[in-house]
Amino acid sequence: MTTKLKFLTFLTGGLLVLDQASKVWTVQALRYSGPPLPPPDKLSIHGPMEGLTALGHSLSSPREIELIPGLLSFIHAQNPGAAGGMFNNFEFRLMVFYTFTAIAVGVLLNMYKQLADDDRFQTATIALILSGALGNFIDRVHKSTVTDFVRVYTENPSIVAWLRDKGLPPEYPTWNVADACIVVGVAMYLIQYLIFERDKDIKVTGDNPLDRESDSSKAR
Repeated sequence: MTTKLKFLTFLTGGLLVLDQASKVWTVQALRYSGPPLPPPDKLSIHGPMEGLTALGHSLSSPREIELIPGLLSFIHAQNPGAAGGMFNNFEFRLMVFYTFTAIAVGVLLNMYKQLADDDRFQTATIALILSGALGNFIDRVHKSTVTDFVRVYTENPSIVAWLRDKGLPPEYPTWNVADACIVVGVAMYLIQYLIFERDKDIKVTGDNPLDRESDSSKAR
């Protein structure tokens, strides 16, 4: 087993276990009190409520655990769609999500094959995105909805007023470990190709593409 395969397997597996464990904890420790869940879907093993019951959901659990009052707490949310509630009411949403996950995994594995054996930065990038995609995929296969639990919000009147003035909500969409992995992984990918790769090209050629654009504009 190569070094990069060991690293990919360890990191992806560890993050996937953390994501699934945190979701099971959420279902068991916190009461779901959100909007009505969608009916069962043929492309998932259980319906949303059946899936929660199978994981040990209790109606006697608290609704929320405050970590930082007015800023951060844990709640029990179920998202039938994508980020921000996209595709919530779309009949074939699971088919779209499954197809997208399959394509994403294929692209990530192809990227992995092209990496040098000692390239841990890009291997970590792929592991983060891969574990996030698989984590939410497992949720959808099990009960057609994704368990979210991290609530970031503000109740400060001045900040709420400023956000609303800018057309922004005072509460960020609830998220989970898988979502965080995807966001961090994509950010690392952009850093790699917008900064590191550009710097590498400059060192090899001794020429900065940005300088060429500047010189071209001056000539005009």
